[in-house]
Amino acid sequence: MKKPGVLLAMVLLVTTSCDQSVVSLEYEVGRSLPHDEEAYTQGLLFYNGFLYESTGQYGSSGVRKVDLESGEVLQSVDLDFELFGEGLALAGSELYQLTWKSGLAFVYDVTSLSLLRTVEYEGEGWGLCYDGESFFMSNGSNRLLRRSRDTFEVLDEVSVTKNGFSVSALNELECVGAYIYANVFQTDRVVRIDKATGHVVGELDGFRLSMGARRAPNPEAVMNGIAFDPGRDVFFLTGKLWPVLYEVRLN
Repeated sequence: MKKPGVLLAMVLLVTTSCDQSVVSLEYEVGRSLPHDEEAYTQGLLFYNGFLYESTGQYGSSGVRKVDLESGEVLQSVDLDFELFGEGLALAGSELYQLTWKSGLAFVYDVTSLSLLRTVEYEGEGWGLCYDGESFFMSNGSNRLLRRSRDTFEVLDEVSVTKNGFSVSALNELECVGAYIYANVFQTDRVVRIDKATGHVVGELDGFRLSMGARRAPNPEAVMNGIAFDPGRDVFFLTGKLWPVLYEVRLN
C-alpha cells in the first residue's frame, strides 16, 4: 500500500506534467483588406510583399499570387478537376502545395508559378508550413508530421496537446520562430504550438473577425488562413469564402 505522501507526490507530478500555461493571444485589428469571397482558402503565406494562396474544392482548386492591397489575383495555376488543393508553404524559391486525398504535393517556382515537380506522400494533406529547416504538416488529427526539406519524407512527429488533452482538427499552419500557429477546423480559434513539445501555449479567439467577415450564415465559411509578415511583425487572417483579409498585430 502506497503512503499518502507518495500518492500526493504522484498526483502533483502528473498535474505538473499535464498543465501547461496557455495564454490568451490578445490582438489589435489594423487594416481590413479585400479578399476573393469565392476563394476556398486552404493555405496562405506572405512573401516579398504579396500573398500566395492555395484554394480548395474539386474543380476550383489552384494556387495564386495576390496583390495584398487590392486582392487582385496577379498569377494563378489551376489544378485538375479531380484534385483538391490544401496547405501551402514556401521553402527557398519553391512553393509546396498539398492535396487532400491524392497523396501529391506540387512544387512551383515562386516567381513564375511554373510547375517544377510533384512529390508523393501517404495520408491526407491539410496544412503545411516551413520553418527554415523542415516542413510541418497537419492531416486533421492532433499530430504534426515533420518532413525533410530534401525528400519530403517524414522525419518524426509531434502530438499537440492543451493542458494534457489532445487538440485535433489542426488545419492551416504558419511557422513563426519557435512556434507553429494553426487554425482549428470549424472553429474561430488559432492555437500557438511550441513546435518542440507540441504543447499549446497560446490561443487566439477569432470570433469577432468571423462575425465581421460573414455576410450570411454559411457552414463552409470557416476561419482558415494564416500568413505572417516578419518585416512588420503582423499576421494576415482570413477564412474560406471570406470577403475580407484582416491585418492583425498580437499584443
